[in-house]
Parts: sequence; C-alpha cells; structure tokens
Amino acid sequence: MQILLTNDDGIHAPGIRSLQKALTQLGDVEVVAPLSEQSGVGLSITYLHPLMIHQEFESGKHWGWAVAGSPADCVKLGILEFCPQRPDLIISGINSGSNVGINVLYSGTVAGAIEGAFAGIPSIAISAASSFANDTKPDYDRCAAQSIPIIRKLLQDPYPADRLWNLNFPEIRPDWPRGVKWTSLGVKRHFDVMEKRMDPRGRPYFWSGLDPIQNHQLEPGTDIHELSEGFVTVTPLKFDLTDHDHLQSSSPKLSGSEIDLELD
Repeated sequence: MQILLTNDDGIHAPGIRSLQKALTQLGDVEVVAPLSEQSGVGLSITYLHPLMIHQEFESGKHWGWAVAGSPADCVKLGILEFCPQRPDLIISGINSGSNVGINVLYSGTVAGAIEGAFAGIPSIAISAASSFANDTKPDYDRCAAQSIPIIRKLLQDPYPADRLWNLNFPEIRPDWPRGVKWTSLGVKRHFDVMEKRMDPRGRPYFWSGLDPIQNHQLEPGTDIHELSEGFVTVTPLKFDLTDHDHLQSSSPKLSGSEIDLELD
C-alpha cells in the first residue's frame, strides 16, 4: 500500500516523525510536508508564487520532501509528483493539539486530509490533545502506535473512495485513553475569545483563543465531549457543504421564472 503522509506542524515536528515510523507497518510511506508550521491555514493553496521544495535525508537516505507551502499544496504535490504510484491512503498528522468541533474548518491538519479526499483517496487526519493547564505535550509514539489498528479498521469500511475521517487522541492522564468512540462534530460554541494585550509602547495587539474544548458546549456524542472524557474520537467527515435538506425541502425555490429581478 502506498501511503502519503503530511501535516501542518512542519516536516521536522515530532508528530510526523513518530507517525512515519508506525505507518511503515501498513505500507510504503512518502512524506511530503510543509517546511514550516502551517497551523490554522485551512485549505489555503499557493498560486501567486512558485512552490519551492527541498529533499530531506536521514542517515544518508531519502526521508521526505519539505514544501514551502500549505498542507493542501503538499498533498497535491505528493499525489501528482512525489509518490512513486498513486497513493492508496493519505494521512495528515500527528498534530500537536486536538482538532475538534468547528475548528476542523480552520485546521491545516484536517485540510491535508480533505485535499486527499478531493482526489478520491481515503484520508485520515490525526491529532493529539495537549493540556493547557500543565503544558503536557502529547506522547506521539504512543498515539502513532495506537493509530495503526484504528486505521486498519477504518479501511475496512465499505464507503465511497473519497471517505474521510478525523481522529483525535485525548491528553495524557492516568488510564487514558478509555477507549474509542464514533462521534459527530461539536459545532456549538459557548463563546469566542480574542485576548487584548498592550505592547511596551502602549499599542494594542490581540491573541486569538485556542482552546476548543473550553470554548465549546460539551454535548454528549460529540467529539469535543468524548475527547474531554478521555476517549479517542473518530468522526466521519464530508466536504460537500450543500445543505441538502434545505435544497430538497418545500421552501420556495429561487428561479428566474418565480422572481422578478427587474433586469430591464
């Protein structure tokens, strides 16, 4: 199996290093990842200037490709240029910090997986929660190892070729993770945070709030709630943003024959 691996924390981040080693159990891994951190860039792509690339080596052997661009750029290049054959699976991660709730719309990690699904390839975004309270970092090696049986299980899912999943590991605590749960996205926020500070010259500047669990409502069955309870969460995603229920409902349809646009 040909696997394309990317992330948004950059090619030298510890999460992608751990995941690359673990994924060799499943197949041949080609790493194509951003040269520098691309957190929060979403599905942005580079088209106003060339994409510069650099080949990475370890112990004198090819390890991957560093791209001066976004995760979506990396996946495009990986599929079209750098993988020896068309990938059978695309993995994005392991991200430092969870990607849950509506934050998946901002996430560069999830965007890398979405770009793979765009191409009709099964794709999985993997993230690991950090503790804001005590600055505890994820155990990337453990998360990578625990990802493998989950990935194997997901690939057995009789779903369309462009299937897409978002996988999150809880923060490090005794007896966590408590298991794996199939969840929906938690899309209801309590509040949004923009912290105002002053620089030494008295000029204001702002930090955007980054804690998805604190800022969202903890509704049972959602990724945010179950992650906060110590479970690994797996959420199936789709990139079609059409409101199909509304589209097919009995509400009035907008058409030229029904609405006078006064084009004269």
